[in-house]
Amino acid sequence: MSYWNEIYSHFNPVAFRVFGLSVHWYGIMYVLALLIALWIAKWFVKNDKFPFSNATLESYFIWVEIGVILGARLGYILIYSGEQIYYLTHPWQIFNPFANGEFVGIRGMSYHGAVVGFVIATILFCKKYKTNLWLLLDLCALSIPLGYIFGRVGNFLNQELVGRATDVSWGILVNGVLRHPSQLYEAFLEGFVIFLILFFYRKFKKFDGELIALYAILYTCMRFVSEFFREPDTHIGFLVFGFSLGQILSIFMFVAGVSLMLYLKASVKFETNKTPV
Repeated sequence: MSYWNEIYSHFNPVAFRVFGLSVHWYGIMYVLALLIALWIAKWFVKNDKFPFSNATLESYFIWVEIGVILGARLGYILIYSGEQIYYLTHPWQIFNPFANGEFVGIRGMSYHGAVVGFVIATILFCKKYKTNLWLLLDLCALSIPLGYIFGRVGNFLNQELVGRATDVSWGILVNGVLRHPSQLYEAFLEGFVIFLILFFYRKFKKFDGELIALYAILYTCMRFVSEFFREPDTHIGFLVFGFSLGQILSIFMFVAGVSLMLYLKASVKFETNKTPV
């Protein structure tokens, strides 16, 4: 076994402690993901002439951060936790960072829940500040993927969302079982690859909203593939046709992405062909 195969036995998920509180690498990566997304958004605003000021972006960043955290946490509880009744009857535990008197942070986040929170926060922000919704979402499509890489690396460092058992030479030992480092597969496919595609495609964009619709389509395809290497939650397992819950949710998101693309394309065509009165 190489050092890489046994990296978890040499690595502490806790980065450091402050006043007795443990700061995990996952939390650091989560914060970095948000900051990187904001920095990239500002880069695209400057270089691609998006009509948004830094003040607007920073205000939007706060709205989205709240929406994403609320959506991700509630999504995990309602979809993945298996303890829905407990949390519904003990709602104060939803964001309780302590377990048995020890600070452990808030564990359990759902990407699909985060998407719902993100969309709601964006719609509310655009209504309040009279901002172009689809143009802002296109900017988000360009900004999210590289930030997403840090989130998945955070999962890897936190030794969670592990991969399926394997015999490949680059597998990671998890409790004595060699597994795919599926978190890193997701970081590459759902983060780096999608960013490259959107980065080069953005110059060919035909209408506002096209990039966010394309992002939804690309993400679900990459997530669907990645799920073949990721161990499903033990209390959920495989569902219809042997697919995981993540794959099933991705199918719904794929349909939503395609529907949005067709709707926006038809709307643009309608506006173009509309006869002036």
